[in-house]
Amino acid sequence: MTSIADESVRIQAPSESNPATPSWFGEVVVITAHLRKHDMLSKINEQVRFTRKRFGRYEVIDFLAVLFGYAICGERTLEEFYESLQPFAIPFMALFERDRLPSRSALSRFLAALTEEPVEALRALFLADLLARPLTPDKQTGGLVDRKGHTWVVFDIDGTREAAHQRALPQTDELPPPFRRLDDVCAPGYRGRKRGEVVRTRTTVAQAHSYQWLGSFGNRGNGRYREELRKGLVAIRWYLAAYQLPPERTLLRLDGQYGNGAVLSDVAGFAFVTRGKEYSLLDHPSVSARLHLPPDQEQQRPESQMVRSLYDCPEVPVGPGGVPCRVVVATHPAGKKKSPVGVTRAGMVYELFLTNLPQQGFTACNVVELYLHRGAFEPILADEDREQDPDRWCSHSAWGQEAWQCVAQWVWNLRLELGHHLHPDPVRTTEFAPALPPPSAHMPPSSGYAPPEVGSAWKAGRFSGRDFTLHTDGTLRCPANQELRIQEQRQEADSSLRIVYGASIRSCRSCPLREQCQWQGHATKKLRQVSLLLHPLAVGPAPLLWRDWSRREHRRACLQLVCHQHIEMSIPPQVPVASPPTAEVALSRAERAHTRLCWKARLARNARSRATGQITITLFGVPEGFATFFRLASASQESMQA
Repeated sequence: MTSIADESVRIQAPSESNPATPSWFGEVVVITAHLRKHDMLSKINEQVRFTRKRFGRYEVIDFLAVLFGYAICGERTLEEFYESLQPFAIPFMALFERDRLPSRSALSRFLAALTEEPVEALRALFLADLLARPLTPDKQTGGLVDRKGHTWVVFDIDGTREAAHQRALPQTDELPPPFRRLDDVCAPGYRGRKRGEVVRTRTTVAQAHSYQWLGSFGNRGNGRYREELRKGLVAIRWYLAAYQLPPERTLLRLDGQYGNGAVLSDVAGFAFVTRGKEYSLLDHPSVSARLHLPPDQEQQRPESQMVRSLYDCPEVPVGPGGVPCRVVVATHPAGKKKSPVGVTRAGMVYELFLTNLPQQGFTACNVVELYLHRGAFEPILADEDREQDPDRWCSHSAWGQEAWQCVAQWVWNLRLELGHHLHPDPVRTTEFAPALPPPSAHMPPSSGYAPPEVGSAWKAGRFSGRDFTLHTDGTLRCPANQELRIQEQRQEADSSLRIVYGASIRSCRSCPLREQCQWQGHATKKLRQVSLLLHPLAVGPAPLLWRDWSRREHRRACLQLVCHQHIEMSIPPQVPVASPPTAEVALSRAERAHTRLCWKARLARNARSRATGQITITLFGVPEGFATFFRLASASQESMQA
């Protein structure tokens, strides 16, 4: 031992090694105690089963234990994780009731050999564990309260991509064809702002109020968005059944890649809001005619100078099946640069938003704000990248990578659940949109306009306003196919907008149908006028309310609980046991024939034996009530027992 003497401090430097406990080890202890309390480790052994050649002494639970620790630790690579874990491999595996720690090569071979069946079983168990215990005793899920007082549960479905770099390899006749390890998990695709040559896309499903993950479904390249959407909808239906929530009050916020008519059949039975990409809808007669009328509302984000004019078009057939859909068209003047979203026509940028939300509960501005609020999903993905980074390459096989990402989301949800036990805060309420002011005289309504109405015939046998059709160029067409143009717009006392159309006097004088059109009969002295009346839309006056919990507070409360606390471990010494005298043992016929082992015998190969002694782990800084929740013995309880 080297000693450095000083007047006030004496420093000793012994030569023997005494590694410091990793800062994340205490959280591993807490989370594994939570899993054992709810028998999740035994359920993994019973439901997630996988066999392959030369499996050795390890089972699925041994490798999942490593993945759980890797998801919790926050280390950058598996190599760094194993280096920090190696001095504490025995107590780490004992937390999962296992004996030896699998090597990195054994973990790599296991993930490379994984197939679809065990990963789907793990995914089902992950979702069942999430739905078995609500965040609050009264099963609060948060929600969105519309202007009619109805509550909607919102789910976000979006894809995230991970780009991978590949070395340039020479390809000549003298060299064999190249083999790339990422061919099974990556393919060329859209990279966005991420650098790389190939990508992997995974679709994530999250509850927008509690910030819980419901699933992750990945594929090579740009993915298979419709197949992944269907899997996400299955998880959402399980969630709704567990909380007894009606699907018709469930709102899906979808990415723009789902904004076509083919997807509408997949989300049948749910409410949705997404950005449309079928710009041929702008040429639909009802949409084109509506764009020539005054806009319903103006929309502007607080952080942007862009002002959008919104046009609400209900009951527009979308897709090859002609599914009726509410289309909100947002327009703004085009800038010098090409707009990254929408289509530009005649100096105007047109954006489409598709939804089936009722007009009585959501104005056109509310629909656009709800979709743009989907940007709150990006900070969740950013937090996930910083804390766990599930898109990092844990395996070069597709199903191995899926298993790792499922475990990463499982750890996220467990942190949320434990954070709610540490800080059982009530759900918070935010005014998403203010209440609508009452209509005032000679002012445009704040809720938008209902479809235009025209007057009925003033006399039997004469043409009424209903006989004049609104054309796609913004004009009216009379029964004689003559056009009527806008002559006047005026605001009525009840906030209705009256638009007066007038024909040409020359067309009316020579018209053969003028006797059915003019009230003077045969004498034509005045041109024909028709007025369209746009009444204010009947929308509830209540504000939109968004009810949720904090995005980070509960999850990071668990993360930081014992992060800076001291951990003491008492590991019994490995005492060599004298081997008993061998006696003749009668073999069974199955043992002599080397019949394959049953599941129980396979698990027993790496199970921790009680003869090895009990490991004692002491966590400091854990509140007594929290320790009682985990059925852990606190220091005060041990002193009372002593």
